[in-house]
Amino acid sequence: MAVSAFKIMSLFLSVFVGFALLGLVSSAKFDELFQPTWAFDHFTHEGELLHMKLDNFSGAGFQSKNKYLFGKVSLQIKLVEGDSAGTVTAFYMSSDGPSHNEFDFEFLGNTTGEPYSVQTNIYVNGVGNREQRLNLWFDPTTEFHSYSIFWNQRQVVFLVDETPIRVHTNMENKGVPFPKDQAMGVYSSIWNADDWATQGGRVKTDWSHAPFIASYKGFEINGCECPVSLAAADSAKKCSSSGDQKYWWDEPTLSALNLHQNHQLVWVKAHHMFYDYCTDSARFPVTPLECVHHRH
Repeated sequence: MAVSAFKIMSLFLSVFVGFALLGLVSSAKFDELFQPTWAFDHFTHEGELLHMKLDNFSGAGFQSKNKYLFGKVSLQIKLVEGDSAGTVTAFYMSSDGPSHNEFDFEFLGNTTGEPYSVQTNIYVNGVGNREQRLNLWFDPTTEFHSYSIFWNQRQVVFLVDETPIRVHTNMENKGVPFPKDQAMGVYSSIWNADDWATQGGRVKTDWSHAPFIASYKGFEINGCECPVSLAAADSAKKCSSSGDQKYWWDEPTLSALNLHQNHQLVWVKAHHMFYDYCTDSARFPVTPLECVHHRH
C-alpha cells in the first residue's frame, strides 16, 4: 500500500512540477536587477512595489542592468485599472541590433469592462510578425499576476501564473531559425499606442483618465548572466551545459512541456486565443514554416 501511494505521489509530482520548480528563486528588489531608462519622474516606489505611469506628456520604461542567455524571467504586474483604452504595457526580452532576437508580452488596454488582451510576439534574427493574441481568464487590474518567459536551447515558453500560453520550439532541423546565441536584456514599458492597440485603433486614449499606472513587484531573473563585452559564440558556450558545468535549464525534463502543461496550453488556445498568425492566410498566403511543423 505504501509503495502504491509513493508511486501515485511520484506521478503527481512529475506532472505538476514543471516550471513551478523554476519559481523557487527568491524575488529581488527592483534596483538590484533593473534601472529606469526614460522618464525617471514617472516612477514611484511604495515599499516593495514599483509604480510606472503614462500621462499625456510621456510614458516610461525600465531595463535590466545585465543581459542573459537562457533561464527564466518573471515579473508580477498589476495592469492599468479602469479605462485603459489606447495604452500598452509591455514586458519583453531583447538583444541588440538589426538582427536581434526578442520575446514580447504586450498588454493591450481596453474600455472599462472589456477584457484586456495579451499579444505575444517572437523575433528571430530581426524578423517578427509572429503575433498571437488572447484574452486573459481573470481581471489583471485588480491584483498582481505573474508573467514569465522561460528559454533554453529547445524551447521558448510564455507563462501566465505558471500556465503556458505559448511555446516556440526549436525546429532548426526543419530549417527554422531559433534564438540561441544572442544574450538579451529584460525590459518593461508603458506608452500610448492608440493608433492600433484597442480594437484596431478605433478606440482612442481618453486622457481625462490619466495618469495610467502599471504596478510591479516580484522581480525574478534566474538565468546565465553575460557581460556586454562577451561575443555571441562565447556567450553560447558559457551558458550551455558541458562536462562538469550543468545548468538547470538544460535538464531533460525541461526540453518540452510535460503532460499537464500540454493540457493547459490546449485549454488556453481553445478558450482564450482569438488570433494566431499561423492561421492568418490573408497576411500569410504561404503558411510560415514553423507553423507547418509546430505540434501545438
